[in-house]
Amino acid sequence: MAYTNPETIALHAGWRADPTTGSVAVPIHQTTSFQFQDTGHAQRLFALQELGNIYTRIMNPTVDVLEQRIAAMEGGVAALGLGSGQAATAFCVLNLCQAGDNIVSSTDLYGGTWNLFANTLKQMGVEVRYVDPENPENFVAATDDRTRAWYAETLPNPKLHVFPIAEVAALGRKIGVPLIMDNTAAPVMCKPLALGAAVVMYSTTKYIGGHGTSIGGIVVDGGNFDWEAHGDRFPTLNQPDPSYHGAVWTQAVKGLGPVAYIIRMRTCLLRDLGAPMAPMNAFLFLQGLETLPLRMERHNANALKVAAYLAEHPAVERVIHPSLMKGEWKRRADAALKGGYGGLIGFELKAGAEAGRKFIEALKMFYHVANIGDARSLAIHPATTTHSQLSVEEQKATGVTPGYVRLSIGIEHIDDIIADLDQALAAAS
Repeated sequence: MAYTNPETIALHAGWRADPTTGSVAVPIHQTTSFQFQDTGHAQRLFALQELGNIYTRIMNPTVDVLEQRIAAMEGGVAALGLGSGQAATAFCVLNLCQAGDNIVSSTDLYGGTWNLFANTLKQMGVEVRYVDPENPENFVAATDDRTRAWYAETLPNPKLHVFPIAEVAALGRKIGVPLIMDNTAAPVMCKPLALGAAVVMYSTTKYIGGHGTSIGGIVVDGGNFDWEAHGDRFPTLNQPDPSYHGAVWTQAVKGLGPVAYIIRMRTCLLRDLGAPMAPMNAFLFLQGLETLPLRMERHNANALKVAAYLAEHPAVERVIHPSLMKGEWKRRADAALKGGYGGLIGFELKAGAEAGRKFIEALKMFYHVANIGDARSLAIHPATTTHSQLSVEEQKATGVTPGYVRLSIGIEHIDDIIADLDQALAAAS
């Protein structure tokens, strides 16, 4: 039975019960290898004539259920679980790029992604060109024949200006460039594939896991981009791959559906670079996924009340939350986000960096951690942590100022959340 509502998909997609034991909960397949039925079975698996389990570095039954469930929630054709959100970002790009290629990225990025793009990928010969997403045409202007993809975050952390997904995706499709969206901060609320993105990825560490217990990432192939129609732009998918017996991916897996992008990622990048998702972590993400739609409702409701509270506080210079944005940014937020604006809030203290430090150190219930998306409320001062490795110019480009504080609002009672913020703001003033 096919389900369309996220609340039901989160509980039922990809799994009913174990055929042998009847287990309703997905078992943890804590194994490295899988027994082949015979040599013919092994040969078919390695030749991609049949999909199945070979080695947990490439595929695992527990991870497979998570992949199916999240692909169903996103409206994609297939997914690949990975060891972290950083691995997911890197694999999204490296699956299309070789040395000498480039991607065009929004300037509004998580600090770790910025560093990956500005340094590590650069050392590998992949150029990342940054553009301001306020004008979607900036992506077109920065594109040339070696541009393999455009990249952005739905709800950029920490800037929180909702990305114009539909506008940018439409421009890219006109010239044969796919849009890759990091939807980590907006699960359930936003469906990038329905808005025209070709690939969506998550750090499952955040809201999907929801409880701060596991590190992971996932990439979802939308199956909605014609890689073959733009063959010259995508040699990794349309030219013989020497790492897999000369396979031309857009041809080799046609019988399996429009999955060339994700199959190459699994059989080449995951095989060669590693970074698989651990079965135990996949099990924990499945537990988190079951309550994700419910938790997002509470994250959204609490964050709206916190944003309104901070907007009236005399120590606060400005509050950054989609509900408070004006003009074109508000229109884009309403177009992309359905059912809420997310649990992230940024705000700037009038007294600057020192006030930011005092505020963080005065918090009693909020945790001072680098994560977002926990059931617990979290806080951080990016200028001294996640963005400290960036130059002043790079910090400003990503929306970080010395007095900026980022909050990830949890699912505690709203009165307790505001009480903690109130006493910390008093201590920082």
